[in-house]
Amino acid sequence: MSKINIFWFRRDLRLEDNIGLYNCSESGTAFLPIFIFDTTILEKLKEKNDSRVQFIHNNLSIIKDKLQENGSDLKVYFDTPEKAFKKILNEFDVDSVYCNEDYEPSAIKRDKLISAFLNKKNIELKSFKDHCIFAKNDILKSDGKPYTVYTAYKNKWLSSLVPENISSIKIKKMVDKLFKIKPDKIVSMSELGFEELSVTTNLKPIRKKMIIEFEDKRDFPALDATSGLGVHLRFGTISVRKCVQQAYHSDDKAWLKALIWREFFIQILFHFPHAEKKAFKAKYENIKWVNNRTHFKKWCEGKTGYPLVDAGMRELNETGFMHNRVRMVCASFLIKHLLIDWRWGEHYFAQKLLDFDLSANNGNWQWVAGTGCDSAPYFRIFNPEIQLKKFDTKLIYVKKWVAEYGTEDYPEPIVDHRTAYNKALITYKQGIN
Repeated sequence: MSKINIFWFRRDLRLEDNIGLYNCSESGTAFLPIFIFDTTILEKLKEKNDSRVQFIHNNLSIIKDKLQENGSDLKVYFDTPEKAFKKILNEFDVDSVYCNEDYEPSAIKRDKLISAFLNKKNIELKSFKDHCIFAKNDILKSDGKPYTVYTAYKNKWLSSLVPENISSIKIKKMVDKLFKIKPDKIVSMSELGFEELSVTTNLKPIRKKMIIEFEDKRDFPALDATSGLGVHLRFGTISVRKCVQQAYHSDDKAWLKALIWREFFIQILFHFPHAEKKAFKAKYENIKWVNNRTHFKKWCEGKTGYPLVDAGMRELNETGFMHNRVRMVCASFLIKHLLIDWRWGEHYFAQKLLDFDLSANNGNWQWVAGTGCDSAPYFRIFNPEIQLKKFDTKLIYVKKWVAEYGTEDYPEPIVDHRTAYNKALITYKQGIN
């Protein structure tokens, strides 16, 4: 049996502009692409109508079809990564395994485990930077420490950028080097334990108009003024280099700054993995949260009596998406008005968001809570009524998602803003002193 290489798809579900895939195809050895539906991850998903699993499944089917057209296939496994690789090594004579890096704490732990397992078989796990322009120790302060303030990080990020960083990678030899194999069917959604859903995988084009108008229109939830690429960046169905190319060469740099925020949070979680479950700033662990479960349920259901909050939560529950400005308002309301632990909200968003990304979700929740790096001060509390008047003046967004708004069926506010505001200030002050 001839030796082959394996390319392991993870959060890079595309055949174009994929650095790990490029290096695998250039190795000179025939290779077989694989994907592993990790049972340790899927078992944690309580809802069995998860759009994210369907999104992944849809994109794997697209990749599988393209590979089959060229006489190869995408081998899809449903198991733990270690057990999946045991099956792979029993079936194929593997020389090396190629993949792209993943910087989340659980992914780093997984890759160390798989690397150690493969090393015992004299097989190397070769990983490449593809998910970010800069990662790990690429952007550091002069003293060699990671940045914890966005503006300073952004400035160093921009000054470090050269054309090579954002050049797209053309994979020329992929077809020639694909391992020829008899095609098989992909594991079904029902076999994975999930319902079949109607989820679009369509990749919206990067609109120049969106980039130019991003700064002026991004805060208005009734407008289609954001990229809509969050889920595609999350699962790698679009290359981050393609996005940065467009953003960098635009006169308006607001969208580029948003992309840099994404990388800032990725490197924060990489360097400070404790932030996954604890406050980045340790003193904020002493806040005495109220954690009223009735209030939390009303927040989850979009029945707080604050229209912008309720519209956002209902949009999230129905679509798996929420406008970024509204995310901040909803998060602030849960934390500051209801004094519910930011981790409760972070966990709920993690369950519901189609574009859920651990580093961004964690970083933004901690930013709003005032517990994170480069965070808003704890005494900055969004007034949901003022936010509504400012960003949904004509109530277009609210009326779309809260049908009973303006009728006697719409609930009264579950807390008074001024009372909640003052209570939050006292609670935070007592907690950090």
